[in-house]
Amino acid sequence: MSIILAFDQGTTSSRAIAFDPSGSILAVAQSEFTQHYPQPGW
Repeated sequence: MSIILAFDQGTTSSRAIAFDPSGSILAVAQSEFTQHYPQPGW
């Protein structure tokens, strides 16, 4: 079985979605992360 894996790197989280060849979603995973700035207000 072929699987298409898509990644979305956003501002506050990373997400991965696995699709089968017909486009149906097989699995979704998401991990949120904290933003860090060199100085306040940046």
